Amino acid sequence: MRLSRIIMALTVGLAVVAVPTAAGAAQPQPPAPGVTTDPPQPPPYTPQPTLTVSRPAINLGQTVVLTGLGFGATERVNIVVTVRPLAAPAANQAPARRSDGTTVAMAPVAYQAAAPLTFSAYTDGNGKFVRNYKPSVTGLLTFTATGADSRRVATTQLRVDDPVQPPPLPVTGDSLGTPMKVGGGLVGAGAVLLLLTFAWRRRQRFMGSH
Repeated sequence: MRLSRIIMALTVGLAVVAVPTAAGAAQPQPPAPGVTTDPPQPPPYTPQPTLTVSRPAINLGQTVVLTGLGFGATERVNIVVTVRPLAAPAANQAPARRSDGTTVAMAPVAYQAAAPLTFSAYTDGNGKFVRNYKPSVTGLLTFTATGADSRRVATTQLRVDDPVQPPPLPVTGDSLGTPMKVGGGLVGAGAVLLLLTFAWRRRQRFMGSH
């Protein structure tokens, strides 16, 4: 009986000692120095830059407003303009016509000029810039804006038309043949009528003398 009590007392004592040890083992241990346990954070969201023009199409001599958003704060933005000629004939321009009724489309000479242009703009603290631009050539203009520091890029396009249309160019060949033929026929008919008039007058004089 006494032995059973001794064994029970030892068992209870061991259980009491083991409880704090298990509780301490269950508690989280502090991280080692220089080691972080926080999950990796995603990089901050950076909006894509945009570049827009106030009007999609203008006539040569007019001015548009370029607006850039989403570039670096207080940085220089370099803008390159490339020009693509407009191959289609301009509106309200009458094409040259041949004598057989077919037409020849004439492309205005002004649309053949195509040269890249460069200029700069400066952003404010929010990465925005506004700049006026007056094209000096006609065609389809593509603006490419690149931030000097952020290297962010945005593009937009603008169509520039020529309001003064050049006159249709002459077409050689059959287009000149028909007017020349008609003119020659009229000259020949006039000569025949003139000869008939002289002959009629001579006949009248001859009959009057008899």
